[in-house]
Amino acid sequence: MKKVALVTGGAGFIGSHLCERLLQEGFKVICMDNLITGEADNIQHLLKNKDFKFIKHDVTKYIRIRGRVDYILHFASPASPQDYLKHPIHTLKIGALGTYNTLGLAKAKKAKYLLASTSEIYGDPLIHPQKENYYGNVNCIGPRGVYDEAKRFAEAMAMAYHRVHKIDTKIVRIFNTYGPRMRLNDGRVIPNFISQALNHKPLTVYGKGAQTRSFCYITDLIEGIFRLMNSNINEPINLGNPCEFTILELAKLIIKLTHTKSKIIFKPLPEDDPKQRQPDITKAKKILKWQPKVELKEGVKKTIEWFRQY
Repeated sequence: MKKVALVTGGAGFIGSHLCERLLQEGFKVICMDNLITGEADNIQHLLKNKDFKFIKHDVTKYIRIRGRVDYILHFASPASPQDYLKHPIHTLKIGALGTYNTLGLAKAKKAKYLLASTSEIYGDPLIHPQKENYYGNVNCIGPRGVYDEAKRFAEAMAMAYHRVHKIDTKIVRIFNTYGPRMRLNDGRVIPNFISQALNHKPLTVYGKGAQTRSFCYITDLIEGIFRLMNSNINEPINLGNPCEFTILELAKLIIKLTHTKSKIIFKPLPEDDPKQRQPDITKAKKILKWQPKVELKEGVKKTIEWFRQY
């Protein structure tokens, strides 16, 4: 019999790619999303697959699934600053109640459980690069705290269920990821820059553009998640691309690849915006035998091509 996987947030950017990969690997997939930030178009091509089922549901409400569920992958949550600043309370509820409900379901179904966490749990880091044993530097009452603390709480709850109820939990700390199916109005830096460039508008860089990010292409991330899902590891693990770029370097690359005449304008840094973000993926390399393969230039080219057709 085919294994059954429930993917919450399955109509989102990462979630839809994950649903696709699970189907390719021979799973039956239940995709659950309330479509607050997810897009029905992301899963439209999957609806004709007999092994795919979509349920519109808010994970902060009680979840009822009939029949077997072998894996639960909890990816529901607003993930861009624009989204979680617009839905701050719901973001906190998804991290708390959504995680509680999905872990409860995992317990009832005796399912393996994978939590999508984030590099944002490290806050504005005081060490560089960030290892999994770093506790972070988070402003819990700042505007970004709603997302950071929701994920930190979710991690704590996942580990509590692992220790108390012996649930086989996995925690992936996702660093900046990009690729097709991101929303043009997502609010994150790569779709922002591509949207501005394709519309010949100035590219908005905050501060002097010296802050760094490490960008992982979506196919690399999905491969890492799939390997983690099938591993024996229960502690959090970083997945991301350790190649570090300044935001200004990224802006110049996108201007070059889109052949736009857009200029760069500078605005003040948002509150609590991290100055550096780079994963230490030593653990993923050693345990999962995983590391990203797609270079930034190649991945950005593919993303631009997708946005041109969008």
